[in-house]
Amino acid sequence: MSAPPSKPQLAIYAALALAALLIGLRVLRSGGGDSGTPPLSLVPASTPAAGAPDGASAAPSAAGRLVVDVKGAVRRPGVYRLAPGARAYDAVRRAGGLTRRADRVGVNLAARVVDGGEVVVPERGSAAPAPAAAPGDAAAPDAPLALDLNTATEQELEQLDGVGPAIAANIVAYREQHGGFASVDELDGVSGIGAAKLAAIRAQLGQ
Repeated sequence: MSAPPSKPQLAIYAALALAALLIGLRVLRSGGGDSGTPPLSLVPASTPAAGAPDGASAAPSAAGRLVVDVKGAVRRPGVYRLAPGARAYDAVRRAGGLTRRADRVGVNLAARVVDGGEVVVPERGSAAPAPAAAPGDAAAPDAPLALDLNTATEQELEQLDGVGPAIAANIVAYREQHGGFASVDELDGVSGIGAAKLAAIRAQLGQ
């Protein structure tokens, strides 16, 4: 049989046991693992940002862009999307630029484009498209003439078809003598105005 441990050996064993106990306590207090490692995130990287609707795309929105139809003497006619504030020059450039037959004078490349509008580049020798009449523009050529027979001057009366200085003076004299005209038909009493001329004046005045 081996001899029992001596007192010095018992002291060493007791010190080792105490050290092991202290180490175990420190491990338990620290949570049993490496506390410096952050926990893993369970949120997928593709989760939409807060406030974005479900399924929203991360691509830039096309809202606010202008849709313009570019046609005529350009290399690639078609419909293009342009940034707000774009000019006709930008639209023509998107369409590949002007062709050799393009009439550079017939288009204003500095004009602003509008959503749903068009940029038309004419060819040399062709008539440029007439701009659409805007509200408030001058009346059409066939619009009735705004002229009052009872207040018009002789110069104004000369705007009537077939009325020259002499007939205009006759109209003024007849008006002063008879106290004015109740209708256009009374012009048949004026010297120099026959049935054909009266009919033309009636049509010109829209009466």
